[in-house]
Amino acid sequence: MRALRLGTRRSRLALAQSGMMAERVRELTGRPVELVEITTYGDISREELAQIGGTGVFVSALREALLRGEIDLAVHSLKDLPTAQPGELVQAAVPARADARDALVARDGLGFAELAAASLAGDRPPPRIGTGSPRRRAQLHAWARQLGCEITTVPLRGNVDTRIGYVRSGALDAVVLAAAGLHRAGLASEITEALPTDAVLPAPGQGALVIECAASDAELIAELSGLDDPPTRVAVTAERALLAALEAGCSAPVGALAGLHADGPGPDPYRPEAAGAAEVTMLHLRGAVGTTDGSTLVQLSATGPVPASPGEALRHADRMGRELAAEMLAKGAAGLMGERAH
Repeated sequence: MRALRLGTRRSRLALAQSGMMAERVRELTGRPVELVEITTYGDISREELAQIGGTGVFVSALREALLRGEIDLAVHSLKDLPTAQPGELVQAAVPARADARDALVARDGLGFAELAAASLAGDRPPPRIGTGSPRRRAQLHAWARQLGCEITTVPLRGNVDTRIGYVRSGALDAVVLAAAGLHRAGLASEITEALPTDAVLPAPGQGALVIECAASDAELIAELSGLDDPPTRVAVTAERALLAALEAGCSAPVGALAGLHADGPGPDPYRPEAAGAAEVTMLHLRGAVGTTDGSTLVQLSATGPVPASPGEALRHADRMGRELAAEMLAKGAAGLMGERAH
């Protein structure tokens, strides 16, 4: 039986994620799976993501390999995918989402509020926090303003080990990374605080993976559907619809998070331990867009019942995302100019 060729980026995190998915594909299909490492432009460039094209720089080489038939499937971090889906490719499965939150890795085991307040005593300058994401910069600065503190954000690229190394060496006071990525890379012990989503909304699709394959491979698409998690797909559909609509109307950094629940939004129904605890009946979506200095932040939310039909549920999620984006644009998001981050 011919092995399935699974394309992956070469980074430690990408290989960990792809290896995890490869094992699940083996169990599901009974077919051997081999990893095919592919270097993307985003992996070799040291420029800021906003300057080299944002999300697509991590996926274009994998997609080209799929279209050429050099690989059978590819695993992406969903937040890395552009919102426009090529007709020749299909998102065959969106497995259950991991922790969607951002995570702080800080000196001395500090949380964000403690770190930001450390300079108030006058014996330290504002903490230097590394992140390559304008979305994170916008919300971190806004949070610091609420606390009456100041922070300095430092543009940052490199793999997770390199970024954490800046904290260990003392070059930075902290870095902010995706919690899911740190868990998958075996670095969860480095997290000093999982940032609350009421302060920092993650990138649309953060924490979720997607398995993509050629639209012409109907047999493989049918097999991979067994890995799909409908609640996760509905949630990320709403988030990405909001992002797509905002991209058309402004260029400011966007955060979004949706969750499915039964009794209306709880204090934080988006953590993995809350999933599956109740019958899914409602979809709650939050969005944030702002200037990178945190001086202006537009935040809105929407809640509505989820239709029982899977197809209708996805259409409802898409519509909710676009409608909330329209409200945000009307509330001032259209006037916010900044670097785009996903």
